[in-house]
This record gives sequence, C-alpha cells and structure tokens, in this order.
Amino acid sequence: MDIRNITAADLPALLALNNAEAERVNALTPEALEGLLSRAFAARMVADGSGFLIAFDHATPPQGPNHAWFTARESYFAYIDRVVVAPAARGRGVARALYEDLAAIARAEQTHLLTCEVNLDPPNPESLAFHEKLGFAACGEAVDRRNGKRVQYLRKPI
Repeated sequence: MDIRNITAADLPALLALNNAEAERVNALTPEALEGLLSRAFAARMVADGSGFLIAFDHATPPQGPNHAWFTARESYFAYIDRVVVAPAARGRGVARALYEDLAAIARAEQTHLLTCEVNLDPPNPESLAFHEKLGFAACGEAVDRRNGKRVQYLRKPI
C-alpha cells in the first residue's frame, strides 16, 4: 500500500472524508484541518485517498484535552489524533497500514510509544476491537468537555 505525506492538493478530499465520519472523529473546517496539519508530527495518507492519519507527538503543544492528557503523563509518544478510512476501503488493512507507517516514523525519531483515544460514548466498538487487535491497552478514561463524548485512552509500546 502506497502511503505518503498529505499535501495541500489533498485537503478538499480529506476534509470531505473526515466530515463524513464526524461522529467518530469530529467535524473540521478547512482552516481547522490546515491548522492540524501545520502542527502534525505526521500527516499521512494512502495515495489512493482511501484513508489518512494525523498524529502529534510529545513536543507538540497540547492540541485539546485528549492530547494534553498524554502530555501530562508520558515523556515521549506519538499521539494519533485521527485516522479515517473510507467506508468502501474498510476491512482491507488501510488503518493497519497507516498505523504501521506511523510506528516506523516514530521509531526513527526514537519515540517508542503510540497513544490515542477511542469513543466509549457514543460507542465505537469497531475501533476498540481494532486497537485491541493491534495490542493497544487501556490506560485511562475521560469526558471531553467540548462535546460530552466519553473516551478511553489507549497506549502501545512499539
């Protein structure tokens, strides 16, 4: 699977893909997406546009309460802010490939921990099962005061 950096030309299609999955990853404006990308540790996508991932790291100033939760508890990490896969591409290894790509980037930077959060309310059982298969373990929970979503924090040494 060909994975590459996100470019400005990709933004309209990725914004549409993101916002189609807003219940799971929160909707973005074009400006908000550009802001995330400007601060990202890694901003990667499958070349065919079927999925993308945006991650921050320990050196990125906190990008909301979920990233801040990890910055208060971990020294070195890569935090997966969002991973979105087009419905037609699900079950084909897109998310796994994006996570493996991020892990390789993180290891190259001497960062040996991946972190993220998954919604518990509203429930996202598919994402919880996916992360469990990849070896992520629960390490905390919180309610995001911005939107009322209850999340579970996950971590995986790499």
